[in-house]
Amino acid sequence: MTDQDVFDPSARRMSAAELRQNNERAVLTAVATQGGSSAAEIARRTHLAPQSVARMLGDLERVGLIVRGEARKGLRGQPAVPIYLNPDGVFTIGCELGWQHYRIVLRNLAGEVLGEHSRHYAFPAADVIFSEIGSLVRILATLVPETLRDRLIGIGLAMPTNIFRNLDLLGAPKAEAAKWENLDVAAALSQATGLEVFPFNDGNAACWGELVAMGAPRPKNIAYFLISTFVGAGVIADGKLWEGARGNAANMGGMLIAGDDGKPTFVHLVASIHAFEEHLTKAGVAIPPGMPESWNWDDFSPQAEEWLDAAARAIAIAIINAHAMLESDLAIVDGALPDPIRERLVTKVRERLANKPTLTSEHPPVLQGKLGGRAPALGAALMPMYRRYFSRDAADMGL
Repeated sequence: MTDQDVFDPSARRMSAAELRQNNERAVLTAVATQGGSSAAEIARRTHLAPQSVARMLGDLERVGLIVRGEARKGLRGQPAVPIYLNPDGVFTIGCELGWQHYRIVLRNLAGEVLGEHSRHYAFPAADVIFSEIGSLVRILATLVPETLRDRLIGIGLAMPTNIFRNLDLLGAPKAEAAKWENLDVAAALSQATGLEVFPFNDGNAACWGELVAMGAPRPKNIAYFLISTFVGAGVIADGKLWEGARGNAANMGGMLIAGDDGKPTFVHLVASIHAFEEHLTKAGVAIPPGMPESWNWDDFSPQAEEWLDAAARAIAIAIINAHAMLESDLAIVDGALPDPIRERLVTKVRERLANKPTLTSEHPPVLQGKLGGRAPALGAALMPMYRRYFSRDAADMGL
């Protein structure tokens, strides 16, 4: 809480140093979003003076964030030199610590994945999981040349908010849930790895990863759903990730809907992989081992179709409710599922929406996500880079 009213008319004035930081990030963003641009093209895109852009590019090159390519000859005037992000300029690790799996990725400044590891489990065991992830992080870090290790800025951690609350649904003992209830997960991971940890809600991280993967021009208002052990979700509002006051907003899996019996239930308990596993158990079908992406879904096709129908209905209702609040331009549905199953789910969601009535506006279009179950880890790796080097929000610049 602050004493400043939301309608406070005062405006914070930027110092010369702060204004330069803002402009430098604009220049770096121009390089990132249109690699190979010349200094003159960057000046035009950022509306900054060519002399200022030239100075900032020199500074960015000296700290290793950009590189210059070969001059483009054959054009009028002085040959244009293309400018690119330096892939080795910065490295981050993205770690999704989920209810039934973790996934760890190493990314460079160009967004390339240099290494990746994942593991499935029945539930996370607090006593051993951090040392295990710590060992894997150290192995992945060796993929960064030793002379560049100081450019590994830390770990983006994507995990469910209040992970302890649903552990009982996964069969975890009460004592295990108690270990997580008051645990500072970011501090435990930092101690296990020796790296700074940047915590994010898993749905928000996945939503951010998907936004980056979409490419320009990106819609400004998006409702995002990721079908995993439970339902991760995120919102892009007015072009920004909407995280809420405590970083845990957009919990659309927690929306109440009517179940098949007419009684209220949560989207989490209908559209999730956990819900599908319960459906298999009731049908007397053994739950396959490992990650759902690796299952042979043909082995339980009748149960899969029944679950997909129920999940599509729940997600369609959530999309309508989210659209009523956000006036979303687009809904994205994805999942930690094989590609054919993801495609069928999205198709069924579209069919459900087409059969739902409208009142004051049409239902938003629905697209399938690009990243699947990798979205939380990929997004978590990108967010620390973005906030440190690209974002011009006052909080991210320390203003």
